[in-house]
Amino acid sequence: MDRATRQRLRAHLALVSPGTDLRDGLDRIVHGRTGALVVLGRSAEVDAVVTGGFRIDAPLTATALRELAKMDGAILLDSDLTRITHAGVHLMPDGTTPTRETGTRHRTADQVARQTGVPVVTVSASMSSIALFLDGYRHPLQRPEQLLSRANQALATLSRYRDRLTEAANRLSSLEVQDAVTVEDVAVVARRLELVHRLSEETSDILVELGTEGRLVELQLQELLAGVAETADALARDYGTGESTLQLSGLADLASDELLDAALVARRIQLVPGTLDARLPARGHRQLAQIGRLPTGVADRLVDHFGSLQSLLGASTADLMSIDGVDYAVVRVLRDGLARLTETTYTERLDLPS
Repeated sequence: MDRATRQRLRAHLALVSPGTDLRDGLDRIVHGRTGALVVLGRSAEVDAVVTGGFRIDAPLTATALRELAKMDGAILLDSDLTRITHAGVHLMPDGTTPTRETGTRHRTADQVARQTGVPVVTVSASMSSIALFLDGYRHPLQRPEQLLSRANQALATLSRYRDRLTEAANRLSSLEVQDAVTVEDVAVVARRLELVHRLSEETSDILVELGTEGRLVELQLQELLAGVAETADALARDYGTGESTLQLSGLADLASDELLDAALVARRIQLVPGTLDARLPARGHRQLAQIGRLPTGVADRLVDHFGSLQSLLGASTADLMSIDGVDYAVVRVLRDGLARLTETTYTERLDLPS
């Protein structure tokens, strides 16, 4: 599934998530042990496959959807999904439209969605299940308790991934202060960032389906992801070349086993030099970000002026105060912060797992 289709799917899953009138109506149909075929929108292409039925033009409510589902035929909603426009209609898609579905209702839903580009929802009376058809994909809608179980498993795994990312980032910080960073060390952190990103995306997809039932999961996800985007941005700026930054997005299309290849990761993020044991100087963006309390723009000016973390660590007070926006108070904060980071570095073990 490409990114555009995934975004469309997420948008429509949000419209049929728990807490919406549409989902409430679909759940009532399931509990009533009847089936339904609901077209989520109107267009000229939809009108071309519609015949018969009744014009309703009534507000969309859960009870109205449930009662109209007792009739034979499909239900049509307007493009805003706020009104029921027709009920009891027959859908006549092109029979040559490819589909892998076998049941009459599901075949029709799949063919209409493919032919018109408008999503269609089915409720199976025999299976007591709901499915969303969109762009050639069938996405079963799970019950909230099933989604919450998946979300909790994803959060537990994400917590472990975040711990491993923190370990890798701390190890990199230790090596930066000692001027001993290699290409492989940076690639390891980049890999950890990508794994956290992938699992957070998967958890976000579950949150979309949970709707109003996912508030507590969302809070936990936000807590786990705190600072991750900032770490990725600082890493990209620290180890880019010239005016460019590391292309961490280049890891998005790698398979999970390919992420284990540090050399491949280094090439994808455009990390040079390309040999894994080559030494890399750190510019200092990550270290300065950990200090905090620096005036806006000062950290960037310090990095631009000194060029590397080692030069910054060795700078005199006069050198520091030559930078715009740096006074004695800033120098004191900067030196205390760097001293604290350096002290922490030499008390940490460097054999953390990567």
